[in-house]
Amino acid sequence: MTKLGVNIDHIAVLREARKINDPDPVQALGIVQRAGADQITIHLREDRRHIHDEDARRIVELSPLPVNLECSIDEEIVAIVCDLRPHRATLVPERREEVTTEGGLDIFKYEERTLSAIERLHAAEIDVSLFIDPDLETITRADALGAEWIELHTGRYANIFAMLHSNLPHSHHAIAELDLPRHTLTTMLDETLAQLAAAADHAASLGLKVAAGHGLNYQNITPVARMEAVEELNIGQSIVARSVFTGLEAAVREMRALLA
Repeated sequence: MTKLGVNIDHIAVLREARKINDPDPVQALGIVQRAGADQITIHLREDRRHIHDEDARRIVELSPLPVNLECSIDEEIVAIVCDLRPHRATLVPERREEVTTEGGLDIFKYEERTLSAIERLHAAEIDVSLFIDPDLETITRADALGAEWIELHTGRYANIFAMLHSNLPHSHHAIAELDLPRHTLTTMLDETLAQLAAAADHAASLGLKVAAGHGLNYQNITPVARMEAVEELNIGQSIVARSVFTGLEAAVREMRALLA
């Protein structure tokens, strides 16, 4: 069964909307475990837009599940993660103007900084994952840099799927470059899934463990979950959004069932 990592960042997003102390993401830990998830995922951003340092400390300290802490390759952030010592650190690209992480980490452009971060995290006995695009050359380089895991960025697949299944008029589409005929989008979707599957297989052949995430939800998850080489999916926004109507435990259980 594919493992499920639940990203609880968006609970903190709700808190930050009013700048108060409710809801507290720490309260999600036991609920997520009870619902059958395998991991807690959080992202400690440089601008602290949702998860704060104290959140991260308490979550790592109190979580009954392994914690996957996403972070940039910024030296100060890496130092904090080394001090917290989560089970895994996932190195991601980060631009302060973005709404959410767009695209994978460019480990060729930032190779020296990435390698330094990996070495520091390993010295703190923390497994490392690199959040990268499904590109074979990039995956090969990730292995050479010494990462134990890669996480494949599934954002393009999710965006194409959303456009293909949207019932909104074209004027409401948020992805202008994907405002294309349905037959074109269908071809693109198949190609993107094939690319993800080939990337996962290549990574597994190198001995890397493979996760995937970004934009995955209840509607688009099945084709990715069925990829044999993908061991884990990290999903956040869609689960927290569903929980507004169903409660968090039911939302996690429903996603867990889709990975069976």
